[in-house]
Order: sequence, then structure tokens, then C-alpha cells
Amino acid sequence: MKPANESPVRASAYKTPRPSPAQHSALLKVLSQEEQRRIDDFVGTPERILALRTDCLERDRNRCVATSAFNRDEAQARIDRHGQALDDDGNLLTASQRFAALEVAHIIPYGLTKVEDNGRVGEGKKAAIAILNMFDLGVANLIEGVDINRPYNAITLSHDMHKEFGNLKIYFKHLPEDAPSTYYIGTFRAPFLVEPIPLTRTLFTHPTIDPPSQRLLTLHYAIAHILHISGAGDYIDEILRDMELGFVCEDGSTQLGLMVQLALGVHG
Repeated sequence: MKPANESPVRASAYKTPRPSPAQHSALLKVLSQEEQRRIDDFVGTPERILALRTDCLERDRNRCVATSAFNRDEAQARIDRHGQALDDDGNLLTASQRFAALEVAHIIPYGLTKVEDNGRVGEGKKAAIAILNMFDLGVANLIEGVDINRPYNAITLSHDMHKEFGNLKIYFKHLPEDAPSTYYIGTFRAPFLVEPIPLTRTLFTHPTIDPPSQRLLTLHYAIAHILHISGAGDYIDEILRDMELGFVCEDGSTQLGLMVQLALGVHG
């Protein structure tokens, strides 16, 4: 049962949502037949997590992209082999540096395209994908099928930072005036609870592995912010209920336009 304070948009940002069939029906009313067909044809992904982890650790140089903490397990393995540990840039690792257990964090969650026992994507996942497309039309194409596990949809984070990112408590805001891969990493928590955030970080690049997608990080940023505006989550739920019941304004319009404006405003 969905908690009373959990909106479908928040659910789409972190885990597979479970909206009612009526909510799902209301969402599909605003999609074209082609968009509905594409959502219906979404296929699940094979188990590529190990390969994705290997790629992300190599691209991100065995460091948490938020805190720069080095991969604790890899540091120990290098010490066991060589008696000391150098980082991926050849610098000696010492006790004064940060170390952590590192994990692969999907920007858009892996569970969105995981198929059910019948081989199809469930109704809740379809609704979540529809909501993502309402924030950024066509963005679902980037995470279709096996693409959900591409390096551009993942970043390397420590366990704690992974949890904060998944819960929309930290976010990456692209800084276009700086280098293409530079982000302000902000938080909705008291900063001392997630130290060293907030900070500005330029993400590592790799000659053959895709960098984290600016578009997907911007989508995560947008969803995080819209749900931290006072009452925004409840307001979106109210719009979905009105769509479900077919309510229209006096001028014949629906509140869908307001929802789209709200989403677009986050990107402005």
C-alpha cells in the first residue's frame, strides 16, 4: 500500500511506483497512441549490473563522484598485491584520505524496466515512464531495454551517498558556464549531515566509456526540486485525480497545462 505522502513522481525517482489503475489510465489519456505503444513495448533488461559496475569504477577512477572517497575494497586489494596502494592517477593513497564502499547508482532506477513474471512491464512501471516523459518528452528512449544499464545512466557513489541520491536528498545541477562535466552537488539536508556536500565537482571522463548523461541528471534534479516545493507532490496528485475524473476549467482547458508548465519551470 502506497504511503499517504508518497506521490507517483517521487516513486518514479527512486523505486517502482504503485499507482492505482485509474491513475495509470488518466496518465495514458495525455499520451499519443505512438507513445502508448512504445511504453507497452518496453522490455526488461538482462543482468548487466556487474559489467556496469566495472565500467563505472573504471570511468570514475574508483572514486565516489560526490565525495571523492576511494574504493576501500580496491585499495585493500592493491595493498595485498603490492604492499601499498596507488590511486588510478598513480598517487599514493594514505590514511589522510577518504575511503568508502562504492556502489553503482542508477540515475533513472533499474527497476523501471524490469519485467514481471509474464514478460511484460507492469502498469505501475508504465505510469512512472509516462511521468518521466511529462518532465522531458522522449527521455524514456534513453533507458529503453538494455539501455537502462548503460554507463550514461549510472554514477559511482558511496553507500551513504547512493541512499541520499536515491531518496532525492542530494542532486547534481549542471553548470553550463564551466566545463561540460561540471556540476554543483547540492542537498536538501542540513549540510553537516552529508559533509562534504554541497560542493562543485567536475566528473571524470573516459575515452571509451560514456559519461553520466547531463540530460538524465537534469531530470533527477528537476524531480527532486519539484517535490521539495511546499505542497507540490500533493498538487500533482490532485491534478492526476482531476484528469481521472475528466474535470475541465471554465475555458475548456484542463490542469494538465499547469502541470507541464510546472515541469518546464524547473528547467528554467
